[in-house]
Amino acid sequence: MQKGTHEYEQALDAVIEILRSRARQGAVPITCGDLSSELARLGHHVLAHEGPMPYLLEDASVRESPDGSLPLLSALVVLQDSRWPSGGFFKLARRAPYKRSGDNLLLWTREIEKLAEYYAGR
Repeated sequence: MQKGTHEYEQALDAVIEILRSRARQGAVPITCGDLSSELARLGHHVLAHEGPMPYLLEDASVRESPDGSLPLLSALVVLQDSRWPSGGFFKLARRAPYKRSGDNLLLWTREIEKLAEYYAGR
């Protein structure tokens, strides 16, 4: 699956819907492996830690908040072992236009809280 293809765009739509649903349910994080399994059930075969997964997560956040005004959906996706987002999430969150501040814990906690608040009732 390559970025920019119809297959990629369909998988991206599925990632966004899965993460929006999680955000509406109180912004409970999901592991990369569980996200990969949910995508597979929908017919999108995306490995948890290889291939397009990092691009899909970044693109989900960028598509949902191109100007940086909304919380980043990719904050919901955590690594199995650490239960923390990958380094890619923190790099995205700190770059323009997002420019999130604070140490990793504070940044992530705020983003999860904002996701729960923003998606409540949507």
